[in-house]
Amino acid sequence: MKFQAALLLVVSVAAVGQPVTFYKNIAPVVYKECVACHRPGESGPFSLLTYDDAKKRASQLATVTAKRFMPPWLPAPGHAEFTEERRLTEAQIKLFADWAAQGAPAGNPSTGPPVPKFETEWQMGQPDLVLRAARPYKMKADSGDIFWNFILPVPITTTRWVKAIEVRPGNPKAFHHANVLIDRGRTARRKEVGPGEGFPGMDLVFEEETFDPDGHFLSWKPGTEPVVEPDGMAWRAEPGMDLILNVHLKPSGKEEIVNPTIGLYFTDKPQSKYPMLVQLERDGALDIPPGEKDFVVTDEFKTSMDINVLSIYPHAHYLAHVMEAYATLPDGSKKWLVEIKDWDLNWQGVFRYKKPVFLPKDSTVTMRYHFDNSSDNPRNPNNPPKRIVGGNRADLEMSHFWLQVLPVAEGDQRAVLQESLVTQRLAKSPDDFIANFNMGDIWLNKGKAPQAIEYFERAAKSDPTSVLAASELGVALYTSGQLDKAEAQFRKALEVDRYYTDARFNLASVEASLGKWEQSAADLKQVLTEKPDYAKASQRLGQVFTLWGDALAKAGKDPEAIAKYQEALPMLADSVELRVRLGMAFARQERLAESQVEFEAALQLKPDLALAKEAITAIKKRRVETGK
Repeated sequence: MKFQAALLLVVSVAAVGQPVTFYKNIAPVVYKECVACHRPGESGPFSLLTYDDAKKRASQLATVTAKRFMPPWLPAPGHAEFTEERRLTEAQIKLFADWAAQGAPAGNPSTGPPVPKFETEWQMGQPDLVLRAARPYKMKADSGDIFWNFILPVPITTTRWVKAIEVRPGNPKAFHHANVLIDRGRTARRKEVGPGEGFPGMDLVFEEETFDPDGHFLSWKPGTEPVVEPDGMAWRAEPGMDLILNVHLKPSGKEEIVNPTIGLYFTDKPQSKYPMLVQLERDGALDIPPGEKDFVVTDEFKTSMDINVLSIYPHAHYLAHVMEAYATLPDGSKKWLVEIKDWDLNWQGVFRYKKPVFLPKDSTVTMRYHFDNSSDNPRNPNNPPKRIVGGNRADLEMSHFWLQVLPVAEGDQRAVLQESLVTQRLAKSPDDFIANFNMGDIWLNKGKAPQAIEYFERAAKSDPTSVLAASELGVALYTSGQLDKAEAQFRKALEVDRYYTDARFNLASVEASLGKWEQSAADLKQVLTEKPDYAKASQRLGQVFTLWGDALAKAGKDPEAIAKYQEALPMLADSVELRVRLGMAFARQERLAESQVEFEAALQLKPDLALAKEAITAIKKRRVETGK
């Protein structure tokens, strides 16, 4: 309050013709609103930490603040309050204009605030774990905007809870903004040409074996401070997962090397609150004729429960102009979530509310985006304008509005919320790929595979290039007992992507169920060649060899059965059942010493195993009788 009162006094003095000086009038504003980016080593093209720095830019500062180009802040005032809001008052803007007009005087240094001090490395101190990209990315001098993905493995051996992340760009001149995505199944690695090389792309989707929707915006943009999650809202990191750093790179006119790092900060307080990211989008409706000044797309959903909206992430490309999002409450009143009157992709980001926005059950959330594909749009990349449709490229368009919501009810309500959202989307867009896929997943998780089949078939038809839809259809067929169809479907998935190990693993399971032991073992060996640390595949291969041995033993082919059991041993060394099978097969072949070894191994694994004790006694007696 003291700072605000002092600032008001300065403004009033300036208004009656008193000199505006750097130290007394300009420095308090610059240090608060500008130097997070405009300092050495950060993304701003010049520093504003000193009087000499600012004086050289006095006219420029007056111009960009008058136009509200700087500091960059997209949400319009009066609709919602956000934590990182950077918006100058009219009085502050006048200070810059008066200062430049008066020749940018310095004033008395003793009247100014201290120069801010910044950490040279991590803003929150040394992280608990630092993740580094395997290889830097070399950006050519003549390249355009690039969206690049770095894969960063998370080298932990036990589950940890992450309360905050911090992204260090490595090269803030080229590194415009970034999102961090969680890839628990390490499926993004298939997109790389070589290990650690990374891959291009904007809007990424990862496959998960269980329902585990994203609940946090993990992002970075210039000038932001790390977000520390409140107690109970840390997110789960577990062994075998990757983080994907999805980066928007801007050309600088010369070759740039980008080598980012991510710091993780852990907490011992596990997750007890379950936020979820909810998306509105109408990319399918984007077909914008050249010259169209106000092309409008909308989307909406009705809340199925009381929720709090914690933060939002509006997203479009270069043709978007006005972006609106609001909720219509059950009583008919309107509650704004955000209004952006002049969208600029360069300053997109996550906006976090100072206080959660409460929306009661049966509120309708609406997204309304306006696109300008005329020559009057200064950000239109095409001159003359050309027809633009929706798509996952920077030269196409998107209309996305993400919300981070937290159900008011206790416990994990995400599955209930997800089903409601998917049901509404299917009612509007029956052929929507994501909605059909998610509904199939919902039915599959409920243990109702026959119902899931219909939705996975629609998803696969909607996007025949989706290996995930093709594979999940196979899972539903397999779970419902349609083995021949499941086998054909997994083979079809592998035609889409021959390196999709989950489909090959599932194909091997179907082949084993059909008694196709050789094919099953061959497919599992290929899975292990591609993913040597895939413990589940190793165990399954051991099981296949065991069942193959059982089939041979049943057919009276004990020597062949023994060979298969022995092939299973490296994968199932702790299996009592396998040791017993081997012991019995050896006994039937009168290979008594080897039989005794296997039963003794079984007894070591399970000391109270009566069958093994009896077998050892009988074998010893038989060895005395036969001299073997």
